[in-house]
Amino acid sequence: MGTQNFSINKITRKVLCCFFVIHTIVLSTITYSFAAKSIKLVKDSVLVIAPKINNPRNSEGAFITLKSGRICFIYSHYTGASSSDHASAYLASRFSDDNGKTWSQTDKLEVAQEGKMNVMSVSLLRLTNGQIALFYLRKNSNDDCMPMLRFSNNEGANWTEPISCITDQQGYFVLNNDRVIQLKNGRLIFAVALHQQKGSSVWSNTGRLFSYYSDDNGKVWKQGLEIPNLTGVVTQEPGIIELKTGKLWMFIRTNTGVQYQSFSNDKGASWSAIEPTNIVSPLSPASIKRIPSTGDLLLVWNNNDGTDLLMKGKRTPLTIAISKDDGQHWDKLKVLENNPDGWFCYTAITFVEKHVLMAYCAGSQINKTHLSKTQISKIAISDIYQ
Repeated sequence: MGTQNFSINKITRKVLCCFFVIHTIVLSTITYSFAAKSIKLVKDSVLVIAPKINNPRNSEGAFITLKSGRICFIYSHYTGASSSDHASAYLASRFSDDNGKTWSQTDKLEVAQEGKMNVMSVSLLRLTNGQIALFYLRKNSNDDCMPMLRFSNNEGANWTEPISCITDQQGYFVLNNDRVIQLKNGRLIFAVALHQQKGSSVWSNTGRLFSYYSDDNGKVWKQGLEIPNLTGVVTQEPGIIELKTGKLWMFIRTNTGVQYQSFSNDKGASWSAIEPTNIVSPLSPASIKRIPSTGDLLLVWNNNDGTDLLMKGKRTPLTIAISKDDGQHWDKLKVLENNPDGWFCYTAITFVEKHVLMAYCAGSQINKTHLSKTQISKIAISDIYQ
């Protein structure tokens, strides 16, 4: 992983400067030779959930394909006037019956606002026992934000009462949307960042990182050892992907201009000390999923290292790349969204036949709607490999 090479901010600046002329840039190799080419990546938008009166934000969702073939997308639907992370929100859903081409236009309530602040940040999994698992954060206060889990035995028509995934400690935990995974051996696992302990008045931007895992389809959860941070780097919003060797790779949002990483050789019980990758990034989360049809990794992130002062710290552009060797090298870089005013992040990913669906925040900096609008885009996997 330490050999990853993504110092491509020069290309990003070219894309941003030319975005009114060239809407999609395709880099043919990691050496960054490129040519403009018309491919259906940027503008294949199939659903936009925009803010409106008494609904100032729609964000951080996840997908699940039901046994009927219907696709369900559950997301955080905010209410009232504020779009703050601490504002009121419940979980709502939209559906597609044609593989993501079109979507329902009205919300179905999935989980009411059971937290004093909100419920938000969804992950969905089909478990080996056939159940659907719905993970989300229940937020009560600045020192009480806990990952919760509900199950459905009838394809999401009803949900069980919630259980807490973390019982050994309390505090403000961040579990990003679309982050919970199931390993080849059936283990469920996710990574969280703890920013404030229950009863403490001290908030830390540097989250203490933990993994939690379950070997009984989510009934009982165990904590892995804390991920060592010997650097003083601000660490936030971790995610995990299982490599072909069975090793686990944790990728971590940081304030250093690159994503960091850690590894586990024992399925999440312990982790190596964090270290930098060469995946350039602002203080923004990345998303990584394995493409079922090819076995390659798909990386979605903001390819922006801040050397362009006009773009420094901004979550644009939104870019994707492919790795055929489990993250050692990356290829097929493409730009999904390159609006300099955009704010693109918190991507959910699912694969449907020969396509990938991606849902992500797609707000505006000028209009101060950064996380307020969610967009779902449908992309042909063959286009990604061009």
